[in-house]
Amino acid sequence: MAKRPLVLVLNGPNLNLLGTREPEIYGADTLDDVAAMLEDRAKALGLEVDVRQSNHEGHLVDWLHEAASRKAQAVILNAGAYTHTSIAIRDAIKAIAVPVIEVHISNPHAREPFRHVSHVAPVAKGSITGLGIHGYALALDAAAKL
Repeated sequence: MAKRPLVLVLNGPNLNLLGTREPEIYGADTLDDVAAMLEDRAKALGLEVDVRQSNHEGHLVDWLHEAASRKAQAVILNAGAYTHTSIAIRDAIKAIAVPVIEVHISNPHAREPFRHVSHVAPVAKGSITGLGIHGYALALDAAAKL
């Protein structure tokens, strides 16, 4: 049986608190709900997903490097607050040939001014924001076509 193309789904700080952290902004779904939704969708698309979360910037950088070494088809990245602060994550994305799709559950442009700048967007293949967890499914659909 042929191995299915891999898509890494990387989640940054505080996303482990989905479902309980500011549900009026991020909704009631948990990261486990997101993972289950993506696993079901990936099977339908003929993909394999590997969903991970870390509150530590270096883990996200290491996982981006790993995506390249594992020849992943794509990375779906919700870098959380690191979106607005991390040059290291930006540089890691630039350093790999794997396309990265930026996802945000909320719309950063409709929030505080410090959230309006993304260090990820200029080096990402594309960005999906403000559509709740459905944005992850849209990103996976896009990843299947890359």
